[in-house]
Amino acid sequence: MGRGVDRPGQRRSGEVTPAALVLEDGRVFRGEAFGATGSTLGEVVFCTAMTGYQETLTDPSYHGQIVVATAPQIGNTGWNDEDDESGKIHVAGYVVRDPARIPSNWRSRRSLADELVNQGIVGISGVDTRTVTRHIREQGAMRAAIFAGDALTGVDSMVQAVKDSPGMTGADLSGAVSTKETYVVPADGGTRFRVAALDLGIKFNTPRMMAQRGIETHVLPVGSTLDDLLAVEPNGVFLANGPGDPQTQAHAIALTQQVLERRIPLFGICFGNQILGRALGMGTYKMQYGHRGINVPVIEAATGRVAITAQNHGFALEGEAGQKLDTPYGVAEVSHYCPNDGTVEGLRCVDVPAFSVQYHPEAAAGPHDAAPLFDQFVTLMDEA
Repeated sequence: MGRGVDRPGQRRSGEVTPAALVLEDGRVFRGEAFGATGSTLGEVVFCTAMTGYQETLTDPSYHGQIVVATAPQIGNTGWNDEDDESGKIHVAGYVVRDPARIPSNWRSRRSLADELVNQGIVGISGVDTRTVTRHIREQGAMRAAIFAGDALTGVDSMVQAVKDSPGMTGADLSGAVSTKETYVVPADGGTRFRVAALDLGIKFNTPRMMAQRGIETHVLPVGSTLDDLLAVEPNGVFLANGPGDPQTQAHAIALTQQVLERRIPLFGICFGNQILGRALGMGTYKMQYGHRGINVPVIEAATGRVAITAQNHGFALEGEAGQKLDTPYGVAEVSHYCPNDGTVEGLRCVDVPAFSVQYHPEAAAGPHDAAPLFDQFVTLMDEA
């Protein structure tokens, strides 16, 4: 498939290239190489989405993670040049059960396997991904590695390599995925508002959805100062999604507090929700296995309205549905929660113009129940 193979993980002679997914608790899952050969380390997590693998793989929030696809068949529609959510694949590795041998879609330009090889992403196929998922649900997300081809060694040495790797707790990863230079995404038609977006790991679809609402988005590096932000003369500030432990983001938290003090309308999603929460004085914690998929229910505490949402996070805010918070910026409240486990899914400030959600209103592929949140952001800026 462009690299002298007949199908992913198989050499020209027909010999299968062996691979192994190795977890830090010593569990080993054998399979075939899928994508590049070699080795890769990361946190193993599972994603329940049955579609949108291209968007998943290019989501910066997955940086440093080995993603297990629970859907049994992956790669059916190949890889196109339009659906990326960033400039490259960010996952550390990919685990699938049954990869499509021949992609079939009019937009496809190459196979998923070829793209993994092109970008040097090590993967494994032929794994019982449902068993891996159940194991993670019971034992929790943990460090792991994929070894493929000549990288395969003895079990003890592979497990030791995993144990010697860094974990996700305390990981500061936003700098690895943030833009290095500010760039601007113009509004569609006339510009109604200008937004300064702090790039903690932003996806392409976010400024695209803002552009549809007349917003000109200035995407700023994660290390930007308040002066950098104010130089944009923004009508609003946006805190993007991103990877890693929110406890490490002292700079982004302090910047958010400065925005709240100046009462600039603010909207945050996913990692941005955690940043806002910590700016308000809330704590965060590492979830057992997180929420990753496009079918997670969320309830709005005030109305009981349910939305099906796309999510990708392994950390969450401490709190409970409807909780009122006394903060240095006035009253705030937990506005949304997940009925599955009670996770905080949204915040709303009462006395300053700021709100955030833990899920992805810009989801692509995914449900669009939460897309009107961008309209709420527009209303907030309009009222200000």
